[in-house]
Amino acid sequence: MCRNIRVLHNFEPPTTDDEVREAALQFVRKVSGSTHPSRANTAAFDRAIDEIAAATRRMLDELVTAAPPKNREDQAVKGRERHEKRMEREVRIRTATV
Repeated sequence: MCRNIRVLHNFEPPTTDDEVREAALQFVRKVSGSTHPSRANTAAFDRAIDEIAAATRRMLDELVTAAPPKNREDQAVKGRERHEKRMEREVRIRTATV
């Protein structure tokens, strides 16, 4: 999964429409291979973002879980810890002598 797309399900407070739209934007950027579409492709790019955001919102609204809601700050800490571990592995790989 793209590292910039975050889990949006089961948070307290609930996921906002802005967060859903940001995830849709990241998805469209990844799939299109472009961070900024050309003028000729702007309409298709924007339409895709709107459609993906709407589908994502519907899905999030319909999902059910018995798990307790997640806390954004706790999830951010876990994400930073995962990032640090990835970077440590990268350093070990790049500095390992063969």
